Amino acid sequence: MRYKTGMYGGSFDPLHIGHLNCIIQAASMCEELYVVLSYSRERDHVPMEIRFRWIYNSFLHMQNVHIVTLEDNYHSKAEYDSSESAWKTGRDYVVGQIGRPVDVVFCGSDYMGTQRYEKLYGCEVVYFDRELVPVSATQIRSNPFQYWEYIPTICRPYYVKKVLLIGGESTGKSTLTQNLALAYNTNFVEEVGREVCDRAGGIEEMMIEEDFQEILLRHKLKELEALKSSNRVLFVDTDALITKFFSHFLLTDPDSIRRNDMLADAITGINKFDLILFLEPTVEFVQDGTRNEKIRENREMYSRQIKDLFDKAGMQYHCIGGDYQNRFVRAKELVDSLICGR
Repeated sequence: MRYKTGMYGGSFDPLHIGHLNCIIQAASMCEELYVVLSYSRERDHVPMEIRFRWIYNSFLHMQNVHIVTLEDNYHSKAEYDSSESAWKTGRDYVVGQIGRPVDVVFCGSDYMGTQRYEKLYGCEVVYFDRELVPVSATQIRSNPFQYWEYIPTICRPYYVKKVLLIGGESTGKSTLTQNLALAYNTNFVEEVGREVCDRAGGIEEMMIEEDFQEILLRHKLKELEALKSSNRVLFVDTDALITKFFSHFLLTDPDSIRRNDMLADAITGINKFDLILFLEPTVEFVQDGTRNEKIRENREMYSRQIKDLFDKAGMQYHCIGGDYQNRFVRAKELVDSLICGR
């Protein structure tokens, strides 16, 4: 190793491929490398705790990489950069956390010629050419999807947009969900209800309280897992409020309904969707052997009941009608607007 103790600092807001390249090179040149994660509750975009996890989990395989967090309370980066006392205070804190002298500081070439780190730490400074990875955190913040290839896999779930598809039975939700996932080269979360219903012989009326609790919990877990490998957008077929609707429709015991409502409302409280598409019952009802004939008899009424649940929860949605081709085209228009920030 060329150096004993090295330091590489930044806000990593967000972490990107350029940062990873620098950390890899710096760690390869030091016995111990300390990555200083600077943060400010006043101006951060991504919470420090999330950025810490990004760095920590990216370098689990390199045991000589350590993280030091450094907080300041300045309202702007320019204000912090212009304060010599802030930099000196930060240096003293970092050196105190490391517990030994710093032999080398690694930084981007944008600091070349300033002598800032040379004066602060009195050691060698190694500059990494920022142009080798032509991206900045500012650019990513302005348009994450434009610079998607520079965002590490571990960071991407933070930026993925979630699109929920809802509606009554036989409105084409499952097919449209999968078609949209194909069109955007990403994955989707399929509804768990059908699989659980199969254990009741495929007869909805035979489902019990625990079935709905399993649907609620498993569906949320599948969503969290799918986010890890989604490409810009994740499509979700139904949610906790849809499950709540069917539990009211199929269960008869008031206590069972109340318990399921509590779980459904709790999950709804933590759910966040960037776009909700409500499919109107304007296509033919197809009986696949599992769908409820009561809903078939008054599709508009039950669609209105589902809308009421979302209205009461304060969840806005876009209604999509027409035939299957019109639904697909309209859904893509709305998703494109979401991704482009329009």
